[in-house]
Amino acid sequence: MSDAAAPVPPSRRKLLIYAPLAAATAAGVGFWYMLRGLQDGSFNPRGVPSALVGRPPPDFTLPGIESTGLPALASADLRGLNRPVVVNFWASWCVPCIIEHPQLMALHRQGVPVFGVNYKDRPGDAQAFLTRHGNPFQRLGADEPGRVSIDWGVYGVPETYVLDRQGIVRYRWAGPITPEIMRSDVEPLLRSLGAG
Repeated sequence: MSDAAAPVPPSRRKLLIYAPLAAATAAGVGFWYMLRGLQDGSFNPRGVPSALVGRPPPDFTLPGIESTGLPALASADLRGLNRPVVVNFWASWCVPCIIEHPQLMALHRQGVPVFGVNYKDRPGDAQAFLTRHGNPFQRLGADEPGRVSIDWGVYGVPETYVLDRQGIVRYRWAGPITPEIMRSDVEPLLRSLGAG
């Protein structure tokens, strides 16, 4: 029995040489398209698609946070309102949630129903956050285990959804709603859906 390795056939040798080159070329082309999209605005690095857009949200029932005095939140609360609504996933420990909070307060002042899902948070901390920054929510559900957030496809907080009059998800934004996003996306969409 010989310890010498069997020779590699020439066709397999070429494959071993060219496969990494092909992978590097494909990655380079993809990166070039991404950079080009960033330049012309067609690529949105936050634009992770949501399977919910164009569909109703999944069925859920969340308990309320007793100290807030707000009603609990369930999927049934998002239907039959005959007006668009905003659903915001947030937490007191989330620094970007502080950045977006003034925009949620503005929506509340404009009469847009804003429903909150408090994500993996302690009730006392959530209450302290709302006491300190204001309460934009009509209803607030506590998703301590995070199961409902997973069902919605939430990647992290904050994350915001706009539902139309029939309760169909029309928009999703991952990250804080900044004043720029409010002006460019959220307010025009709410107007087109008949808010206000």
